[in-house]
Amino acid sequence: MSLPRIPSLNWLRVFETAARFESFARAAEALNMSPPAVSQQIRALEGYLGRGLFERGPHSVRLTEAGRAFLPAVAQALHSVETTAASLFGDPGGQPLTIRVSLMLTCGWLASRLPGFHTAHPGVRLTLASGLHDADFLRRGADMQITFGMPPGPGEEGDPLFGETFYPLARPEIADGIRSLHDLVRHDLYEIVTLRTNWLQILALAGVRSEPEMRLSHVDSSLIAFAMAGAGAGVALARAPATDDLERLHGLAPCLPGFTMKGTQSYHLVYPARSGLSRAARSFRDWLLAEVAAQALDA
Repeated sequence: MSLPRIPSLNWLRVFETAARFESFARAAEALNMSPPAVSQQIRALEGYLGRGLFERGPHSVRLTEAGRAFLPAVAQALHSVETTAASLFGDPGGQPLTIRVSLMLTCGWLASRLPGFHTAHPGVRLTLASGLHDADFLRRGADMQITFGMPPGPGEEGDPLFGETFYPLARPEIADGIRSLHDLVRHDLYEIVTLRTNWLQILALAGVRSEPEMRLSHVDSSLIAFAMAGAGAGVALARAPATDDLERLHGLAPCLPGFTMKGTQSYHLVYPARSGLSRAARSFRDWLLAEVAAQALDA
């Protein structure tokens, strides 16, 4: 039996915002609502669906399995409505542009540079769509994408940006006590389940065998790994330059200064065809390539 049409689309916006922040209070602040109003709308949506979307704790909320399954469809639908509305009814002098970028690269490299783009191109209405897994970059809806390990495919064009360099990071007081690669196995090592290069490979290539007491803690995002390392809970892997800003943000330091390992894959800016790029897309491409070139000079 199918459900009738959802009575209020605002329920979906409230749900998506609360899920993104994992906090009813922060969602209320972002939506200019009161926390009880947010909670009321979430409960109304849960009542309509007949399933709980959040597990509620004393000071936090977490998505249930049903909530996690529902979130991607809601987020994509809201993004589609917003970008279409902006394109059809927004400032006629503005130029809409949607870029899909990994969440890690957005937070660890791109975000700190974007104010320069907005200053140089105030007429571009830029929308960032985040991706976490490779499958996210196979969806339609973005004008351009910054992919990792996925060069342009058939019918696409693109530009290589940069690769990545791995090295271990921890709070300075922890990093100071790590004098060799063997010392790393005494700490929690944060392993990204989607990362192709992992701790076992790096330690093996460096001549360190997998030891029984090695403590690997698996997470699904570098953002989580850096946050945990920043809290003093273990060691994360830098993926420079994509994680440079996260390294500074969490006050992390290289554990073994001078020890680095080059990755085998690179970031690419990918788009359908250069000849068909909009003025906004061409502006973003030119700006991004200039930023990458400037970074190479500073390295």
